[in-house]
Amino acid sequence: MRLGHVIGKVTLSQQDPAYKGGRFLLVQPFGKAQFAGAPMLPLAKGNSLVVYDNLGADLGHIIGFTEGAEATAPFDNPTPVDAFNTAIIDEIFYTPPA
Repeated sequence: MRLGHVIGKVTLSQQDPAYKGGRFLLVQPFGKAQFAGAPMLPLAKGNSLVVYDNLGADLGHIIGFTEGAEATAPFDNPTPVDAFNTAIIDEIFYTPPA
C-alpha cells in the first residue's frame, strides 16, 4: 500500500457497470519528504494517477491505495483498474530511522 493526496476527481460520460457505487480520483503519491511533513507540492506532469474509490474520499484527503493485481481483488469479476483506494488516512505518525 502507498499513500497519496487527493488532488482531483475524474468525471466520466459513461461508466462500466462493474464500477457502480464508486468513482475515480486523481491522486498525487507521497514522496519521502511528505512523510516528514513537507507540503504537497505539485509533481511533474505524469506523476499523478487515477484511483478507483468506493470509500468516499474527497479533495484534500490522504488515502492509502494498492496498485496492480491487488487493485482488482475487491471486484467479483475481472475488472480493469490500476489502483484501488483501500483507506482514508486520519493521521500520520512518522519517525525516520536513526
